[in-house]
Amino acid sequence: MAGETQTATEYIQHHLQNLVYGKHPDGTWGFAHSSQEAADMGFWAFHVDSLGWSFGLGSLFCLLFWMAARKATTGVPGGFQNAIEYIIEFVAGTVKDSFHGHSKVVAPLALTIFVWVFLMNLMDLIPVDLIPYAAQLFGQHVLGMDPHHVYFKVVPTTDVNITAGMALGVFALMIFYGFKIKGVGYAREFVLHPFNHWAFIPVNLFMEVVGMLAKPFSLALRLFGNMFAGEMIFILIATMYSAGLILGIFGGFLQLGWAIFHILIITLQAFIFMVLTVVYLSMSHEDH
Repeated sequence: MAGETQTATEYIQHHLQNLVYGKHPDGTWGFAHSSQEAADMGFWAFHVDSLGWSFGLGSLFCLLFWMAARKATTGVPGGFQNAIEYIIEFVAGTVKDSFHGHSKVVAPLALTIFVWVFLMNLMDLIPVDLIPYAAQLFGQHVLGMDPHHVYFKVVPTTDVNITAGMALGVFALMIFYGFKIKGVGYAREFVLHPFNHWAFIPVNLFMEVVGMLAKPFSLALRLFGNMFAGEMIFILIATMYSAGLILGIFGGFLQLGWAIFHILIITLQAFIFMVLTVVYLSMSHEDH
């Protein structure tokens, strides 16, 4: 794709554009054919590719763990069961060390977040042209679309809408458990902490609200920023394939090296998102 009829800039821009479905300014609904059309659709446009991969990988997670539970045995476990049990024990140990309240939801939630985010991040190791090029062929030969107007991103966590959606879910749980565990005392923390005097209520309120809002922002932007940067490096390396044989071979070695290193990044980002979620929920359970 990098060396067909696109410049390097067009190639990069094409890979960074989502498949967007929404309402056009003329009132009709359909897919956006350019980044400008996507912007004109406004807030209520849907990133079909990001949503599709998110739901698909979430379903894959449920299927894999259901299969492991269905085939679980008390005898000598197989490799698949061992892997699933190791992940569960690892997450359970992390929750035990980081969560200081009592909840039957936090451990399953942490397991879901870790595996789901890891699977979404893992899509970054698929060659950047493979699935988008297949989507272009499908759009051209099956749907009759211009292949240059078929956009398809395969890494959901490089879409800030996906990471922000997960962060908002965690934020809602923080508020829910805060009021459930502490009652009215949770609201008092915003006005009487850290300075326990009525004269400092405006200062306390400002500091606590800013600190509270910073948590979902940091969750969303940290995951998005790291994965977006990793995907951008893969795309930049891919542009070397159209620059001649020598640079193409050099780009192949670079891509292999970056992919091996990126395995650590995708795992670490999933772990960080999980740990911060557990810590934030633990803070909501703590009664000062």
